[in-house]
Amino acid sequence: MSDAAQLEAPVRDAADFAARAGASAEQVADLERLREMLVDWNARMNLVSAASLDDYWSRHVFDSAQLLAHAPQARIWVDIGAGAGFPGLVLAILLKGVRGAKVHLVESRAKPCRFLEAAADALALPAEVHNARAEDISLKADVVTARAVAPLVKLLGFARPYLAKRATGLFLKSEGVEAEIAEARKAWRFTYDVSPSASDSRGRILKVEGLARG
Repeated sequence: MSDAAQLEAPVRDAADFAARAGASAEQVADLERLREMLVDWNARMNLVSAASLDDYWSRHVFDSAQLLAHAPQARIWVDIGAGAGFPGLVLAILLKGVRGAKVHLVESRAKPCRFLEAAADALALPAEVHNARAEDISLKADVVTARAVAPLVKLLGFARPYLAKRATGLFLKSEGVEAEIAEARKAWRFTYDVSPSASDSRGRILKVEGLARG
């Protein structure tokens, strides 16, 4: 899903997403059900910007789903600052039925947690919701991820308990990530790699390992 050709146009709809991501009919049906739930809950709770729902398949679903290509063997994921469930709920849908797969959705705010729990239950997902601050719990995972949570220097503090247990960090960032990395390296030591996003030419996927205090 990282081919430059896929950056030429956003994902238009469910069929386009299925074709680009290789998603099954069952996965697309779950993702459509998630969209319906999000529209319903968003009217009462403002989980995401209303305008972004018009671009659901590209901005939310494809943006989240591309992470699997960066860690195809990963089974246990932690999504910190899970919010409306991107990328965590999308990953859980795509990992549903995979032996040993589980997504931990970590969110400090109670209201989004209610949505996350309702969605996970309704779709019978391999997911667990934790109403807690990310830095206050420590889970063993293959990957820790986050989207639009905090600048990297702060995000690494949230992710430290998971990275300390040898999880890989895969963070959805913007084209300004290099400046965030430079700032973060004043406080932290880590190895990293930056890849272009398959969903947005302005997006980047930041891989972080070996985190330690600077």
